Amino acid sequence: MADRWILDFLDHLRSERGLSPHTIEAYGRDVGAFASFWTGGDWKGVQPDTILRFLESLKGKAYSSATVCRMLIALKVFFRFLKKEGVIESDLGSSFATPKLWQLVPEVLTYEEVEALLAGPSGEDLIGARDRAVLELLYATGMRVSELCQLQVTDLSDTFVKVRGKGRKERLIPVGKKAIAAVDHYLIHFRGKAEGEASLFVTKGGKPIDRITVWERVKFYSKRAGIVKEVSPHTLRHSFATHL
Repeated sequence: MADRWILDFLDHLRSERGLSPHTIEAYGRDVGAFASFWTGGDWKGVQPDTILRFLESLKGKAYSSATVCRMLIALKVFFRFLKKEGVIESDLGSSFATPKLWQLVPEVLTYEEVEALLAGPSGEDLIGARDRAVLELLYATGMRVSELCQLQVTDLSDTFVKVRGKGRKERLIPVGKKAIAAVDHYLIHFRGKAEGEASLFVTKGGKPIDRITVWERVKFYSKRAGIVKEVSPHTLRHSFATHL
């Protein structure tokens, strides 16, 4: 029965939603993983707690937060389909816009873990000073890594940073003194004179820093700090929002 409804669901996505083959394959894989986890047979027996236990099992297997979120989205769409088809009585996915789920899915660092992470870069050379400023700014503002990579020297003041988000929309974000001090240290001692629209964070070769480099540096310092959670630049964004 379960296999039949998964196949019907994928046909629905293909014929009525017009999704790409790659997306449909991903949905089928994610829903299939839940079907393997669920041993109760009939879909009517699935409860919100069943889905929660499935998500917890993924976290226990060290799946990334992004993967867990993607699988949750697939399940929400699947159970909405089952409700529409009259297979189940209520939309189980609607139960998961809750603080409990928010705490489960995104990795959030403790205050102690953040302090250990921020203390990683030495600040005594170009890369160390740059990396400390990057980490401090990510945590102090909650900006996206793509926004950080686009920053120009002229975007930062003593109290605010101007970022360019999705759709090139600009906004001002308050910045604390500690992050400003880290950026100033980097600029004064290692960045050299920067005029006009020069990129704020650059590589040794003077090129603008990219997302992959920031991701790699965050991974490097989290490992050095002994943090066992999966840490990425987005983790600092979630930690900023949670601690705020």
